[in-house]
Amino acid sequence: MYTRRSALAVTAGAASLALIMSGCGESSESSSSSGGGTIGIAMPTRASERWLTDGKSVVTDLKAKGYKTKLVYGDDDPDRQVSQIENLVKQGVDALIIAAIDNKSLNNVVKQAADANIPVISYDRLILGTKNVDYYVSFDNEQVGRLQALHIIDELGLEDGKGPFNIELFAGSPDDNNTKYFFDGAMHLLQPFLDSKQLVVPSGQTELDKITTLRWDGPTAQKRMEGILARTYGTKKVDAVLSPYDGISLGVLAALKADGYGSGSKPLPVITGQDAELASVKSIIAGEQGQTVYKDLRELAEVAALMVDDILTDKPVEVNNRRSYNNGAKPVPAYLLQPTSVDKTNYKEVLVLSGYYTAADLK
Repeated sequence: MYTRRSALAVTAGAASLALIMSGCGESSESSSSSGGGTIGIAMPTRASERWLTDGKSVVTDLKAKGYKTKLVYGDDDPDRQVSQIENLVKQGVDALIIAAIDNKSLNNVVKQAADANIPVISYDRLILGTKNVDYYVSFDNEQVGRLQALHIIDELGLEDGKGPFNIELFAGSPDDNNTKYFFDGAMHLLQPFLDSKQLVVPSGQTELDKITTLRWDGPTAQKRMEGILARTYGTKKVDAVLSPYDGISLGVLAALKADGYGSGSKPLPVITGQDAELASVKSIIAGEQGQTVYKDLRELAEVAALMVDDILTDKPVEVNNRRSYNNGAKPVPAYLLQPTSVDKTNYKEVLVLSGYYTAADLK
């Protein structure tokens, strides 16, 4: 929890902003107060529910602090995002909050920002290979992977010696720095059970570069899962799937259902996820996806807004990790929030009582 933050004023399910989207994924919001300057916010895509929530929440928190905002969405096109950020720099924004599409494509444009004395906060996805990133705000990404692994371990009874079980591994986009952290966190706990043969990967696809999912795309994951089932399984069954993100989880689920999983004789495997997206929470309630990792995007947005405000008002910027997130050019000072594992047993407590979703949202 960010120690200086005020009470949260909005919920993800009820944030009401008139975001005017143009064809190139841009929107502009202006505050009624004009004393704080203008902040550029570059988000990666509108195709994912979570990034829409992030964008709205960051705008809301900055407006509450008296800032104007310029919010743009790159729609999963790295070149478009570079062009959008270049335009924000040319417009003379006072700070930039950037969630990268391709974490290695922004070096030149953040150099332009640095030359213009515009501070850069890397939002959730660390920008790599440049000294021109001032701060990083995210969740403890290895902990996300550990929570996913723990769900698999608990559901399969691995610590009680049960097994062997068949598992397939999925990872996020190869151009997202978080992908490695999620995978490493999970494998730190799963590897001993792979070594003991309590877990077996019939496809043989265990190395990170073999299991990534470009742009975190659900249909891409579905196609890969369909191929694994067709080539590898035959009379065998899948007992667990390590999925790093809800969109990937739903793609995997679609492939499994098409192969007959979900019936009494062929139950669905244990499937993990991340981001507590509405469709996946409903899937968990329905007994399909097993788990998701909830990251309160309202808190993430609030930390980013506070960082901007501290930078621009010459206050000390609060961080809680100075060494772990080296982007290849320097360790980037970071503030990391803690994620929470959500399944059928606790979704009401975590998601509804916190106001993230209403009970009606989950119907």
